[in-house]
This record gives sequence, C-alpha cells and structure tokens, in this order.
Amino acid sequence: MIKRTLYFGTPAYLSLRNNQLVWQKPETKGEKNFSEGEKADSVRTVPIEDIGVVVLDNKQLTITQGLLEALVENNCAVVTCNSRCMPVGLLLPLDGNYTQRERFTHQIEASLPLRKQLWQQTVRQKILNQEAILRKNTSVETRCMRRWAEDVRSGDPDNVEARAAAYYWKNLFFPQIDSFVRGREEAPPNNLLNYGYAILRAVVARALVSSGLLPTLGIHHHNRYNAYCLADDIMEPYRPYVDELVLKLLCTEPCEELTRELKARLLQIPVIDVVIGGQRSPLMVAATTTTASLAKCFAGEMRKITYPEIQ
Repeated sequence: MIKRTLYFGTPAYLSLRNNQLVWQKPETKGEKNFSEGEKADSVRTVPIEDIGVVVLDNKQLTITQGLLEALVENNCAVVTCNSRCMPVGLLLPLDGNYTQRERFTHQIEASLPLRKQLWQQTVRQKILNQEAILRKNTSVETRCMRRWAEDVRSGDPDNVEARAAAYYWKNLFFPQIDSFVRGREEAPPNNLLNYGYAILRAVVARALVSSGLLPTLGIHHHNRYNAYCLADDIMEPYRPYVDELVLKLLCTEPCEELTRELKARLLQIPVIDVVIGGQRSPLMVAATTTTASLAKCFAGEMRKITYPEIQ
C-alpha cells in the first residue's frame, strides 16, 4: 500500500481520534461562537495507517502526544522544519521490526570488507543513475560515467564518486541558471535540492527502521554528529530522482523562493515511479525493498543490495 505524505504549513490543531489524524483550524477549537456546521467544515481526518510521512512547517502548529505516539507506532516519519521552512528534525520509531535485535546484531557485526563491498555497489548505482539523468536531459557525453561506474573498487578508495559528481553537476544544466554550483548554502536551485533530499532522507530512514536496521550506523558515512549515517549512504542512488524532478520544476516555475507550491510538488517524491528489480514501484515502496535487501546482506543471505535503476 502506498503511504501518504502530509504537509502542514498553516496554523492548526492536530490530534488523534478513533485512530485518525484530526486536523482542525485553531480558531474553531473549543469556540462556542461557531455552529456545528462551521466546525465540521474546519475539520479534516486521515487514517493513521495511510500515513507514511508528516511534515510540520509552521510555528503555530499544535500536536498532541497521543497523535505522535500513534504515528511512530505505525512507522510514520515525522519531519519538523525551521524558521526558513527547511527540514531540521526527524522523529522515527525505536522499534520497527519484530526481529530487530537480531538485525541490529548482524548490522553491528558486519565486517569491514562487507561494508566496503556494499559501498562499492552503492556508488556504482549512484553513478549509473546520474549518467542516465544526463543522457536523458542533456546532449553531453556520458560514456565516461559508465566507465567510471565499472572502475569503482571495494570501498571506492579512488573516490570515483567525487569525480563523477563533479562531471555530473558541471553538465546538468538547470533552466534559468547561468552557472550552477552544488552546495547546501549556494544559490537556488540548491534550496529545492536541499528540501527534496531532506524528504528523501526521511523516506529512507523510515524504510531502514521498518527493516529493523539502525539508521545511525552507516556503511560509509561516519560523522559522529550524524544520527542518520546509514540513511545518507542508502539514499545516494535515489538522489538523481530528486535532481530530475527539480529539473522539470524549473522548466515551468521560478526557483528563487521555496514557495508552498514548489514544496507541494517536491512532496511527491515518495510516490515517484521508479524501476527496481525489473518492476515499477513508488519510490517509498522501492526504498523498503532496498533496505530489506540490505538487512539480508548483513545477515549473509544476499550479496547485493537491490537498488532502483533509471532507464
């Protein structure tokens, strides 16, 4: 089942009733001056079991503990945003799988050679997906990227990932942009990319928890201050999907400001159609397929992570 992504960007009161998320305008909460019909029009409900990601993007949102408990118990990722409307926090369940202790053990005890091989597979697929985006959207030569993907060694000691990324961003032409430089604090459309990657990160972190894995313990990323190193590792081959979506957005809309309309379009990331294992699937479902295969790699049941492939 495809889970829904809910965005709350205006003042509201969020609560739980009959296992439903209840959205209500704050001005009608507890007020006697409104008729029952007016109160009914100001209330919306969504079944908790249908929700996969919730984005909280307003300082005047009120959310009850009961609702938060229900969301995390149903493996929903709750994302909070700062005053610049950028995601800064992520709430996930502590236990998302019945065999979590066993899977934690396999993950923690994974050997260095295994982690290096898994990173090799990750980098290769990321470069191949970047190559596909360039081939589909530009006229630049991309055979070099396919060659680089083949050249990635265990652990990527030659940092082929960085070489491919430099070529990729240099040749990925964004409409309305004279000279693009990729960076978190750089000029637009980096604001769109940052927002899209944050949503993608939440989706992957949610999938990792549902597969009984620790999002903190990465196979390559190991920043001591990063609570989602494994999510940052596994989302790498998925990033080009966000890049292509931003490319399409810039063909029709300006990007100087991250408007509510642009956010709404970027919140479609979890339902982007991808190809994984030879079959089409929404990105959120594909992420769970990827993390389930990773858990099997840690357990010695598989030798390769299942990643999506951009055709």
